[in-house]
Amino acid sequence: MQSARGFEYGVRHIISPQSGLLCDVLLGILDIDRTQIEFLLQLGCIYVKGQREIQNIFIEKEDYLRVHTKPRRFLADDGLWKTRIVFQNSDFVVVKKISGLPVHASVDNLKENVQAYVEKAIGQKVLLTHRLDVPTRGLIVYAKTEQFQSAFNKLLIERGMNKIYRALVHGEKIPLGLVTHYMEPSPRAPKTVSTEAKTDWQECQLEVLNYRLWEPGISEVRIKLITGRTHQIRAQMSALGYPIVGDVSYGAARQWLEDRIELEAAELSFTNPLSGEIHHFRADEDNYLID
Repeated sequence: MQSARGFEYGVRHIISPQSGLLCDVLLGILDIDRTQIEFLLQLGCIYVKGQREIQNIFIEKEDYLRVHTKPRRFLADDGLWKTRIVFQNSDFVVVKKISGLPVHASVDNLKENVQAYVEKAIGQKVLLTHRLDVPTRGLIVYAKTEQFQSAFNKLLIERGMNKIYRALVHGEKIPLGLVTHYMEPSPRAPKTVSTEAKTDWQECQLEVLNYRLWEPGISEVRIKLITGRTHQIRAQMSALGYPIVGDVSYGAARQWLEDRIELEAAELSFTNPLSGEIHHFRADEDNYLID
């Protein structure tokens, strides 16, 4: 039995009509061949009783199955991730993320993400601490231990990491200083922000530090992120009338076929909550403006 729920996204909700090996059962239900079913399995697109499964296990009759038959695909591993490691010690690793990749596994794709590629490059598991949007590039920190992950997440909640972003935006003569908006509490994107405080809307704050004219109609902007909401810089700069170059979701013209916008997590600084050591990382010093 299959449910139509999620059909347009390629999601199949199935109650197994029989016992048997997972791929054999699905082969008798889905209108795709065994090679494709095996590919979906290794990509992490199949769930058995709510749990992601990547092995061709034996399942029972009436087990609940969920299959993502149209998974979103991302960039393949190009083998260059060791060169993108900025720093690592026993607690964490700092990596330069490229545009077009999620920072961790998605619900329908276990393999194609920065976390998986970094784990392969350094030969050990890493743990998520914070996020960057798929089209955003730049510095991101992964924990190597649960102890550091827990301590670092507490530091982030307390706004103990200084985060500087570089963006190319449409417009000239960008106003400097603190910018405050309030974001609608919705899981959907693009995000809606308002200059007026509203019940349950989340405060968003950033500071435009400086800018310079990049080319006619385009400015390079340096931004300090104070709060860390999803799509915050993208939504706030668009609301100000200066959308980020390439950010179609927030009003800019499409520039590239690939999933890319001109936003970079360019600088991170924090004190290691376990050792007390002070760290300051830059993605590319050539991108920095003179205050």
